[in-house]
Amino acid sequence: MYDRILVPTDGSGPATAALEYGVRLAAILEATVHVLHVVEAPDEPENVLEDASGWARADGVSVIDDVRRGDPLEEIPAYAREEDIDAIVMGTHGRTGIGRFVLGSVTEHVVRTADVPVLVVRGDDDVRTQLPYETIVVPIDDSEHAELAIEVGIEAATKFDATLHVVSVIDVSPMGLEPQVDLRVDRLEDGAARIVDDAAQRATDRGVDDVVSTTVFGSIHRGITSYAADNDADLLIMGTHGRSGLDRYLLGSVTERVLRTAPAPVLTVQAPDTE
Repeated sequence: MYDRILVPTDGSGPATAALEYGVRLAAILEATVHVLHVVEAPDEPENVLEDASGWARADGVSVIDDVRRGDPLEEIPAYAREEDIDAIVMGTHGRTGIGRFVLGSVTEHVVRTADVPVLVVRGDDDVRTQLPYETIVVPIDDSEHAELAIEVGIEAATKFDATLHVVSVIDVSPMGLEPQVDLRVDRLEDGAARIVDDAAQRATDRGVDDVVSTTVFGSIHRGITSYAADNDADLLIMGTHGRSGLDRYLLGSVTERVLRTAPAPVLTVQAPDTE
């Protein structure tokens, strides 16, 4: 699935949680972990990297470490491109907290701009970090980004022999109480059911043994996180837009909220820009 995993670290709690998770994942995949520390200030200590990479090596994983100077917003995606990284694992705070890797700064920027999947691990005690994966949840709609997410979900479910849940959340809150609402809801539900059923059939045809397809009602991000929590998800996989574009899964709306509140790590995958 992944041979080279990048884990940027600044020594913070969320970054350490991401490193621990990334090392465990790398051990299962027999992958190499690249530990990167980006130094911004001239007097910033560099022993952060020594501590992090030493701990990773002690776990028996192949480690490559590096120190870069500059802006982490630029250096992390650049390193991933230069070293042919397959995936990036990053930590983040949840609903509250301040730090360089808090959503809204480095992590969000990397999710937007990286050319590879970014696995976001929220550094809170209530996050489920089960490995190997047993239950994978993929929220989808009819966008190209969701198409990519289901492809990655099928690959992951096959690799880990996991149950794959394909879910579409139907948000009817903006509709009001017009007489035609029932008809519109029925059409939305039928359309969502077709999308998840088609994706589930594709997964079954590709060899995934245990596939669940469902639709739920509610606000999009709450529906996703509630479904993941209710079904003990070990991993969520979501498609995102990159630098531009508007869509239900645009960062700053649904994806960002899910990253802040998800009960398990979230793997974000980005379709190529079409603009």
